[in-house]
Amino acid sequence: MKLSNQAVGALMMALQKSLMEQSDIVPVLMEMNFQVDGASQSELVVTNPPIVSLEGVTVQTNEDEDEEPITLEEE
Repeated sequence: MKLSNQAVGALMMALQKSLMEQSDIVPVLMEMNFQVDGASQSELVVTNPPIVSLEGVTVQTNEDEDEEPITLEEE
């Protein structure tokens, strides 16, 4: 049995979320629900992938240090 592309993406989002929030990844992984999917029933998918929010994230570019940082706001 292998991870589907969707499951790999969900794991990568969990890693990104823990890095952005500087938090432990284990609780996010423990909350994931997996389901067998695919034509041959040989792939796992995540039915509740983590949500990564960029609200309040500030992006600093190195191109021009005199520029103001870009702040991403929720629409």
